[in-house]
Amino acid sequence: MISKFIREQRRYGQAELKGLFQCSEEKTVNIIKRLKEYGVLKAVKATDAQKNMSDLVDEDIEIVDVEVGGNEYLYVFTFVGVITVSGCVLKCYPKYIFRDSEPLIELKRIIKVLEKYNAREQIIRMYNDNSESSAFNLLAVMIYLLQDYYENGAYTNTQDIIETNGSGEILWDKTINENFTYLSNNRPYYMELYTKKRINNDFDYIKRLHESIISICSKELKDADLLDLFDILPVEVSDEEVDDFGETDYILYRIQNELDVQFNTRKQLLLKTLYTYIAHSSCLADIDCFTMFGTNSFNLVWERVCAEVLNNQLQTSIGALPISLAEGYNPQDTLISLIEKPKWNGYKQDESEFIKQAKETLIPDIISIYKAGNLCRFIIFDAKYYNIQLEQEKELRGQPGIGDITKQYLYQLAYKKFVEDHEIRDVKNCFLMPTEQQTIVIKGYVNMDILDALGLQSIQIRQLPADTMYSYYLANEKIDIELLYL
Repeated sequence: MISKFIREQRRYGQAELKGLFQCSEEKTVNIIKRLKEYGVLKAVKATDAQKNMSDLVDEDIEIVDVEVGGNEYLYVFTFVGVITVSGCVLKCYPKYIFRDSEPLIELKRIIKVLEKYNAREQIIRMYNDNSESSAFNLLAVMIYLLQDYYENGAYTNTQDIIETNGSGEILWDKTINENFTYLSNNRPYYMELYTKKRINNDFDYIKRLHESIISICSKELKDADLLDLFDILPVEVSDEEVDDFGETDYILYRIQNELDVQFNTRKQLLLKTLYTYIAHSSCLADIDCFTMFGTNSFNLVWERVCAEVLNNQLQTSIGALPISLAEGYNPQDTLISLIEKPKWNGYKQDESEFIKQAKETLIPDIISIYKAGNLCRFIIFDAKYYNIQLEQEKELRGQPGIGDITKQYLYQLAYKKFVEDHEIRDVKNCFLMPTEQQTIVIKGYVNMDILDALGLQSIQIRQLPADTMYSYYLANEKIDIELLYL
């Protein structure tokens, strides 16, 4: 299989993709069509302005058919993770990585972040879902099977055997009914005892099938150059092929029978996964195989990482905050519940007014309140997945839009009364963006004079070292906010 690195939101021409995929123009067009079908590839006009852009906006996306030799469009990957399509393995890394065109170490860390991010859903992504179609997600199933194997071992079924004078549990009914009894002083004695011993059945059909599939998955991932990326050790515990276990219908029948008698949750999930694997019987190198592991909404992953590492207190009860609660506030309320909701005012038939309160309101990304010495600080963070270009000799681009800026000002305004009531003197606003640098970059700030006139703070811009943030996130640790020098 061909294995290539792809940078998210970089503009690729059709000829360049043909070289990456190492195939004919016709096959390249088919691959592009499949990637577009699953929403991980977009087309934009091939202009000089587009070639220099590092972000993609909806207005630039073109809905067009792909034709052989077309040069009027560029293609943009909107996915972070791993895609296998038509015998090609595409390792898609985030858009903020520029210095290394094959960032294996960084992508390994990001894969771990994605696994943790998706862990709370507690499901296996057996299918690639989009609005138009779905396909079996072989890669996700393989990874689950291997990770489950390392955590729980091979599928096991126990077998009860009866021994004579063994070390297991004594079967008194069988011993009394089937042995001679010797009486002495009116007490019964038995020269032989029947005992029960429970052993693992190493020749169990499902156990052998599981080990066979695990070995096959390990070999396929090794051939696809993915074992190292997912930090999985190779497994070679069986040399049996799936065909050795019978026809597909018979294998599915045996798995279903096993499912009917198993009530252990882990075994049930494993059996269902094996059933799906056998039912779809394909391999990563198949021309029709399309699988993916990752996300086309990496901005949400960045938001989660920032929220956890910067100790988001938006859902924390205000009674647990490091402040002396002012009179009139309920300690059970949360910071998010303090934001006012819109009130819709209507008129009755008698022209008197009635009020309907909306359910939704402003929702900041992150609020952090902490004490630095005797000073209480109230910080409003907004995680932005942007590659901003804010340099003196270069054009401004890749920045958040006007809506993002005004909302950030409004967040501060929404908490103005709370801040004043609790005499919090230090309030800051800040955009957080990822960078491949190893240190925090103090990039600058953005402001609007008409809002500054209301006494609101300008919005600081900090680029955070993504790799460091991921390390904190994976270790469930918090960063010292003082390092941001707000």
